[in-house]
Amino acid sequence: MAKIRWSKDSISDLKEICRFIASDSPYYAALLRDRIFEMAEHLEVFPEMGRRVPESDDTSVRELIYKSYRIIYRISEDYLEIIAIVHSSRLLRLMNSNSEN
Repeated sequence: MAKIRWSKDSISDLKEICRFIASDSPYYAALLRDRIFEMAEHLEVFPEMGRRVPESDDTSVRELIYKSYRIIYRISEDYLEIIAIVHSSRLLRLMNSNSEN
């Protein structure tokens, strides 16, 4: 079972997305947040369930899709790190270094 870590950037991404949605609907912002956390929890048992990220040559970088959002994560030996949450219409910029937040 893989332990899940959330990078500072991924938490910031999720907060920003939820803040934007909450300006129209706090209910749907909370629902999106909860669903993203639920999907991430599934990774503890099935870390390779996401597809490889097409923009990355790193085979350990994968993603889950929820509605229009990409949950980007990196698998390491000791843990799994959520590195970004992005809307699929936005350009994805990935850092090549492993961060430990």
